[in-house]
Amino acid sequence: MYLVDKEVIHETFGKGSVVNYNDNYIKIDFESGAKKFVFPDVFAKYMTLVDQKAVNLVKMKIQKREEEKKKEKLRLRKEKALERERQHILDQKKPMQSRKINPKQQAVFWCEAGEEDKIFTDGRIFIGEVKSGKNKGQPRRLARMNWKSGCLLTRREPNMLEKDRRILGVFMAEEGFNGQTCKDGYILAHPEYRLRLSEQESDKMLFWNYYMNKSFPTRMTWNSGRQRYFDNIWMAQILQDIVSLKKKPGEREDAQRFFERFCKINHINGSKLPEANGALMQMR
Repeated sequence: MYLVDKEVIHETFGKGSVVNYNDNYIKIDFESGAKKFVFPDVFAKYMTLVDQKAVNLVKMKIQKREEEKKKEKLRLRKEKALERERQHILDQKKPMQSRKINPKQQAVFWCEAGEEDKIFTDGRIFIGEVKSGKNKGQPRRLARMNWKSGCLLTRREPNMLEKDRRILGVFMAEEGFNGQTCKDGYILAHPEYRLRLSEQESDKMLFWNYYMNKSFPTRMTWNSGRQRYFDNIWMAQILQDIVSLKKKPGEREDAQRFFERFCKINHINGSKLPEANGALMQMR
């Protein structure tokens, strides 16, 4: 686009001609003297070109500039929204970081047949509903659970004995999760720290190798309910054993990274874990 010497009409200074211009400014020579304006913005408000072809070209440049401004505003809006979200997560984590770690802030779930497919696809698990009392039917809350907590998925087939309950997989709660403030009854899974076992791996990971009721060391019963709290050390033992199970290098690295992060945020020395000593081990 070439505008030098093109005639313009300014609502205040009258007729003039273009002396020179660049992407940001344009200089116009009027009878009263040379003036400098923001380009192409001035043509959207106070000044017009006489040459129609030049008018059309400038309009295109104005439209392009407006589109760029809109994109920049949208980018800044998204950036601010992300920053607010990050700050919200940090604000939620602060009180939990200062709080003493509960030794049983993990959760183990009894999954229905095939339910783990939906859990891993959707990236969340439903805690369950309150069964009685004034809050009957409302989503349950797991007050001990937070972003340092893992969710262990287990299943026992109808024809299985309880002692044969298998571990299906495990995931960490997402950053910022707080069981005390969770209202919808869902624990969202961390996008990175998730491990699902194959059927062959699951057969080697029996839940009761790790879980034990200290009052009844050899008792293996899950009387009712979808969930129960789980010891931090037991979860670390399971993660360590999953690392040993994984044969493919990529899967093994993912499991090792999960194990190391879990131990770090739960203040567990992963190199000095005690041997698993669940109810099944008590019977050997």
